Amino acid sequence: LEGFLFPDTYLFTWPVDPRAAVRRMVYRFRDIYAVHVAQAADSAGMKMEEVVTLASIIQAEAVFELEMPRISAVYHNRLKAGMRLEADPTVAYALGGVRRRLWNRDLRVDSPYNTYRFRGLPPGPICSPGRAALEAAVNPLQDSGEYYFVADGTGRHVFSETYNEHLRAKHRIKYGPV
Repeated sequence: LEGFLFPDTYLFTWPVDPRAAVRRMVYRFRDIYAVHVAQAADSAGMKMEEVVTLASIIQAEAVFELEMPRISAVYHNRLKAGMRLEADPTVAYALGGVRRRLWNRDLRVDSPYNTYRFRGLPPGPICSPGRAALEAAVNPLQDSGEYYFVADGTGRHVFSETYNEHLRAKHRIKYGPV
């Protein structure tokens, strides 16, 4: 059910039947998807599983909803170019959901969820995305030529079109201006 339990506020009466709670969360996902995502997904030629998987990565990566379409554009650009996604949240998921800084050795984990090792989307979602991430997955920022981004330590990201720009951005974030 990973990815299909819609994150929302639900009112339940006590005691809560777990099956009823899960059913309600999945129904809420289906409603949101049908109303806000399905048509754009069809237009983009994306299957629901692809949308939810990409949206889950966007959800895990973004702190601010305003950045979600731009992050989505980077991933769409990388997918179109046949590049690996190289998404840290997928590695964290492959490592059992660790919530710490990833090390270079972590990027070698042998898992189909490791987007540093394998091209394309992982085999399934890594979390349950909200509406903004689902919409961003099918509506990436238009006309973006960006292929890279790095977290700046404030919850925001610095986006780059080239690998050299990306390396400079990483250096600036880690060590300050050159």
